[in-house]
Amino acid sequence: MTERTLKGRHILVVEDEYMLADELSRELDDAGAIVVGPAPSVEQALDLISTKACLDGAILDVSLGGEKVDPVADVLLDRGVPFMFVTGFDKLSLGPKFADIVRCEKPVDMRVVIKAIGRIVDS
Repeated sequence: MTERTLKGRHILVVEDEYMLADELSRELDDAGAIVVGPAPSVEQALDLISTKACLDGAILDVSLGGEKVDPVADVLLDRGVPFMFVTGFDKLSLGPKFADIVRCEKPVDMRVVIKAIGRIVDS
């Protein structure tokens, strides 16, 4: 199911922890996705978004080197690109604007993340 859902889908990865970004990228690739990034900062994520005509979904860490990912999430919302958060922060810290966004808490189970992004981009 996940392979069919993610095959050929462009998924942006915004994560500043190298090992997690690498693992997310490999798992997405294994599921057939085309990985955009990973981007370790808000600036790099916004640059990637501005240069990609097609984004089917995104996985965002909430804090990138202490900087909130909100500007990236706002652009994705404006463009109608579905995304999810992978974070150590609780749901309340995300604020009401992002209350309905799927959140996986770190440390993450990669199978759960891949299934979640598959459901999000498929809906």
